[in-house]
Amino acid sequence: QVQFVESGGGLVPPGGSLRLSCVASGDSIATMGWYRQAPGKQRELVASIATPNNVWLHASVEGRFTVSRDYATKSAYLQMSSLNPDDTAVYYCNRAGSLGPLRDYWGQGTQVTVSP
Repeated sequence: QVQFVESGGGLVPPGGSLRLSCVASGDSIATMGWYRQAPGKQRELVASIATPNNVWLHASVEGRFTVSRDYATKSAYLQMSSLNPDDTAVYYCNRAGSLGPLRDYWGQGTQVTVSP
């Protein structure tokens, strides 16, 4: 079993920055992903990392978000900058890659709100 615990969200003005953290307990995850779900929209993958040299970013966040992980602590991080209102969503971490997310193990997520 795996448990994902996200933190670091908050309210920031446009142009602001936030750093999200995720701790995954249980089985090791080969590719960690950050997903987000905006009100009225489907959840989408915005970033994933298998290794520091194997990173994927959604086109909408390229150049603004970076993803990293700490294997020792089973943690993943999403550094977000130049935030805009379209980034407002609940952010979740979960498995990514070819196997996709562990659908029965979504965490609570962390709310990111970008507003003046």
